[in-house]
Amino acid sequence: MRRLLAPLLLCLVASGCTTIERATLPEPIILDQRWQITADADRIRVDHGSWDGFLERYVSTDAAGVNRLAYGRVTPDDRAILQGYLKDLQTVPVSSLTRARQLAFWINLYNAKTVDIVLDAYPVASILDIRDGLLPTGPWKREAVTVEGRTLSLNDIEHRILRPVFREPRIHYALNCAALSCPNLAARAWRAEGLEQSLSDAERAYVNDPRGVRIEADGTLVVSKIYAWFREDFGDGEQAILSRLTAVADPSLRAGLEGRSRVDRYAYDWALNDAGAATP
Repeated sequence: MRRLLAPLLLCLVASGCTTIERATLPEPIILDQRWQITADADRIRVDHGSWDGFLERYVSTDAAGVNRLAYGRVTPDDRAILQGYLKDLQTVPVSSLTRARQLAFWINLYNAKTVDIVLDAYPVASILDIRDGLLPTGPWKREAVTVEGRTLSLNDIEHRILRPVFREPRIHYALNCAALSCPNLAARAWRAEGLEQSLSDAERAYVNDPRGVRIEADGTLVVSKIYAWFREDFGDGEQAILSRLTAVADPSLRAGLEGRSRVDRYAYDWALNDAGAATP
């Protein structure tokens, strides 16, 4: 068994093996039909104020533009506030929210629960170190929250609710997996108000950050593994992805992307987005 696991571990951790990683992701299949139906008027509002306060106290932007969270400085009182926020979210009748409020709800729930899981295990060098089995695959499969009577994992929220219900590729710029190469953990809660602009801003920020897309000195085009893992969300094939990236790239990056037909390399740094960690 160990002889079988060793090459797989080497592949997953050292070289990345994007194809294998992609193959292990859950299919984006709708988990609960209730969450396809949205209210046509605002009758319920969700209070994200405590999450705002938590993020304001513990998220800071480093010199490289990476939003880092000071896990080691979170006080017991603020941990209780975070857990209270998560408890309150789990009482929300999500199927009675408008579409925009549902989308903001699920993004905030995912991000807040991810922070909570990391805090449970802290100190760790990577979220991948939080294991539920033999392989360093992270905590995404574990039961994490209960919404409208349904117990959900982080995988359920991302792959069985957000991706298939909303069919919005820009959610990948809003969800944060506590890794340096992930799009930034927003410094405030996501909200229905201004959601379209916030998603567009997050997309543009990530594409124009070296974590998202970069052209190295030798001309090698390196893009985030997010575009390989979720290829079908961004377009039909690599050329479609490149066209999407080019459309939101700043002028200098756009010039380097135009005329390209393939990505040379996919990359991703799973180091924890800890405020105490070294800048990559």
